Amino acid sequence: MNSNEWQSKKMGKFTLRFKPYTLELRHVFTVASFSRSTTPVVLTELEYDGIIGYGEASMPPYLGESQESVMNFLNKIDLSRFNSPFQTEEILHYIDQVDAKNTAAKAAVDIALHDVLGKIMGQPFYKIWGLNPDLIPPTSYTIGIDTEEMIRKKVAEAQQFKILKVKLGLDTDKMIIDTIRSVTDVPLCADVNQGWKNKEEALEMSHWLKERNVVFLEQPMPKEMIDENAWLTERSPIPTIADEGCQRLADVPALKDVYTGINIKLMKCTGMREAKRMAELARSLEMKVMLGCMTETSCAITAAAQLAPLVDWADLDGALLIGNDIYDGMTVKDGLCHLPDRPGIGILKI
Repeated sequence: MNSNEWQSKKMGKFTLRFKPYTLELRHVFTVASFSRSTTPVVLTELEYDGIIGYGEASMPPYLGESQESVMNFLNKIDLSRFNSPFQTEEILHYIDQVDAKNTAAKAAVDIALHDVLGKIMGQPFYKIWGLNPDLIPPTSYTIGIDTEEMIRKKVAEAQQFKILKVKLGLDTDKMIIDTIRSVTDVPLCADVNQGWKNKEEALEMSHWLKERNVVFLEQPMPKEMIDENAWLTERSPIPTIADEGCQRLADVPALKDVYTGINIKLMKCTGMREAKRMAELARSLEMKVMLGCMTETSCAITAAAQLAPLVDWADLDGALLIGNDIYDGMTVKDGLCHLPDRPGIGILKI
């Protein structure tokens, strides 16, 4: 595939364009199960009546999507039966039925469609939804698993952030936390990425982490260990958040007593429409809500940030971890997210 060439599909009043792009990470990114220095994405453009909406699919390894699978999915789409982007429910229902899974590919269309709609209405989507951007919680900044020297370097680069997200799940967990605590006392959130396998040891670690100002545990044990995660949640002194264990809206009700809350990501749940519904459902179940991201450009990050006023915790640093962003969108200053006051999802091509 040539990353410099857009594929284009004319579908009645709609035109869909897409191309692969590779994100280059500023540092090698290591979690409990893998390391990587790049992330494959597919960029999309949905045009209607001369108005172009931007979208993006980012493919982390565990979701099983690739640039090829996303492009194949997008090639199956035919929007010629629809006359208006305001047929949003019908369009996105159709997109969801085109094929199973492919959630990032579906999100790429969902984001672009919302961008078109907002541009037609002349308003940012957070305003269309009636949300106050002043309520967006500070975003965390992610520190991957690394050596003591590199951890200190990464923490030094993250001085503006009011909360750090720390990747755990290996036998270096205590070293990582102690290293960070030797240079900063900002609150931490711990993302274990299913790395712990014993509930008693997980509980012991939760108490140890609480003493070091860790505010919550993200996906402490494998998602299949439902009873063990529920046991830990009942006893843990800090909240537990489902990430790999929570993909889409239908997953949420069964998680109420398994985790304290859920981590919503556009790439897991097919985009902005379902993400908002997940946040509202979790709230109705008295669960905590976290809004996360993959490694993404400012396109998908800014799209997600439109619903950030609804959540307890934001982890929207994906575009800050790459060196080749091609959009101007949400910015972070002193650890706070600032949404552009532009229609749609609010991004511009650089």
